[in-house]
Amino acid sequence: MQEALLQAKTAKKNGEVPIGAVIVKDNKIIAKGSNRCITDKDPTAHAEIVAMRKAAKKLKNYRLNNCAIYTTIEPCPMCSGALINARVKKILFGALDKKAGACRSVFRFANGKKLNHQIEIEKTKGQISEDCAQIIKSFFKEKRILSDNQKKGEK
Repeated sequence: MQEALLQAKTAKKNGEVPIGAVIVKDNKIIAKGSNRCITDKDPTAHAEIVAMRKAAKKLKNYRLNNCAIYTTIEPCPMCSGALINARVKKILFGALDKKAGACRSVFRFANGKKLNHQIEIEKTKGQISEDCAQIIKSFFKEKRILSDNQKKGEK
């Protein structure tokens, strides 16, 4: 999860929403990703998707069997759907996403009983979980302050 948090910090430095993800197979990181939607001008370039694309290339397979993904925030519906299609074994996430989470918060796609593949879900606890929540909270707080200052300057 520490590496996913480093990826989130990279995203933040690049002006992206600070979310990071890593994919692990056999206890080794095989792929890393950070949000790149703005950089790539691609609405699908979420950290999880970026990491999955890299992992699939590395494994030379679109199936990510027996892989786990560590991500700083609960995956959204798009990412959860892609993780299901890739047959990822487990999702470990740091912070809940109370607006778009698709593992626990808003939806429960990733381990829906009607789907042909269910993913194990685990939310981390402790300091790392708090760090994952804090980086995204502070990012949006800074954005709101900038926006408010710009509005004041326009008057």
